[in-house]
Amino acid sequence: MTTNLQKYADLYRTPGPWCTAYVDAGTGTVDTLEAGDVRAGNTRARLEAQGATSADVEAMEQALQPAAGIPSPVARFVLVHAGKAVVNEVLPGDPVMPERLAVEPVPDLLPLVKHRPEDLAYVVAEVSREHGEIRLYRAGARIPAFVQDVEGESEHVHKFHGGGWSELRFQHHTEDVWRRNADEVAGEIDRVASASGARLIVLAGDIRARGLVKDNLSEAGRALVSEVESHTHTAGAGSANLEDHVNQHVAELWAEEQQAVMDRLAVQEGQANPEAAHGIGAVVHALQQAQADVLIFDDAALSGRTLLALDAEPWVATAREEALAARILGEVPAPAALLRAAALTDARVLLVPGPVLPKGVHIAALLRWSSGPDVPSS
Repeated sequence: MTTNLQKYADLYRTPGPWCTAYVDAGTGTVDTLEAGDVRAGNTRARLEAQGATSADVEAMEQALQPAAGIPSPVARFVLVHAGKAVVNEVLPGDPVMPERLAVEPVPDLLPLVKHRPEDLAYVVAEVSREHGEIRLYRAGARIPAFVQDVEGESEHVHKFHGGGWSELRFQHHTEDVWRRNADEVAGEIDRVASASGARLIVLAGDIRARGLVKDNLSEAGRALVSEVESHTHTAGAGSANLEDHVNQHVAELWAEEQQAVMDRLAVQEGQANPEAAHGIGAVVHALQQAQADVLIFDDAALSGRTLLALDAEPWVATAREEALAARILGEVPAPAALLRAAALTDARVLLVPGPVLPKGVHIAALLRWSSGPDVPSS
């Protein structure tokens, strides 16, 4: 799944120094509790050794408290600037890269992007004939970002079995109540999905209610629906089936988008004027021109390489002569510099393992327009 970092653009424009931390924040074992107890002292020593100010050290110590009340495993990512924790994210799941505690000239969002590659939104709605619970999630989060209960009419919600015309009239009335309730729930689902940009709507609960709600969704909403035979509000019912179903669909969305990006890249191979760039030199050149649409790279393969971070356009350079009139902020790890340049030029990012890219290629980009012959890699 591609990541859009544009919301961090202002943060990336702010001059450093920046203190970065990415740590295991669990509290579920004796080891993690002990680690939390000693972390404050270690944090101070390590940051002061790298030149952090006392205000930044204190802000980081406060931010790195263990994530109490959140089930392990869980990690924490923190960015501190000018004595304030500007980003403080609790990230469910095991850490996806080694612990980091550093003072740097620009923010390094690589741990955050690797742990949470996409802020993908999806809606889970559990419905009955008189009620709907609508939960909005962000991919990777166990706790919903938003919960909305919709209480419909409950009187005459069950059919009457008395026989005759009275039963028929009562059944029609009951079905009208179901439809009104379903319409109300569907309208709220559409509203939440539209406002959040949700990519998936999972409908669970009573089979008849699911059908009525789906029928009342907008055309755009129905296109996102996946139904699951699960109702966690039923006595004795568990949430494992529903959770597994949701996780499977989110994984499929990720895989489909990654495949679509790689297919686009493959189509450009061999074109006379490809809308793609391969290699660090060509990709940096494209970023300097704000030409990159999707930046694709294997961060592990680039971890030993550095690039120059600049305080103005073109934002990134492989050598000092490319800085033009911009001031060089520092020589930083290539993945951090690339993510920053992508955010500042509104390029999406896709991190991939090495085998996904063509042999010998560690970085590529899909371009917004063709630039003619390839720029040689440096």
